[in-house]
Amino acid sequence: QVQLVESGGGLVQAGGSLRLSCKASGRTFSRYAMAWFRQGPPKEREFVSAISWSGGKASYADSVKGRFTISRDNAKNTVYLQMNSLQSEDTAVYYCAADMSGGWGVEDYEHWGQGTQVTVSS
Repeated sequence: QVQLVESGGGLVQAGGSLRLSCKASGRTFSRYAMAWFRQGPPKEREFVSAISWSGGKASYADSVKGRFTISRDNAKNTVYLQMNSLQSEDTAVYYCAADMSGGWGVEDYEHWGQGTQVTVSS
């Protein structure tokens, strides 16, 4: 079982940056693919970025490509999302997710964090 706790959300002005962190419990973190999703009203939860268990492969939604960077530190059981050039459209609750296989859909992930709010003011 993996438990995930996100942190790093907050209020930022448009054009600013934030770094989200997701700390995982358990000794098998390095076996999991990790991802970030977000949900802003009234939208459904959507894929933002994912990273392979080794960190060697990353993918991004088109809407964040070139602005967001995902990374992980398996020694610290933590995955990060560096968000630059934030826009009002990035306002959402950001969720961390983990799964042995991973993918790009909500249904592809078994374990979820509670979410952290990111608000971008214009």
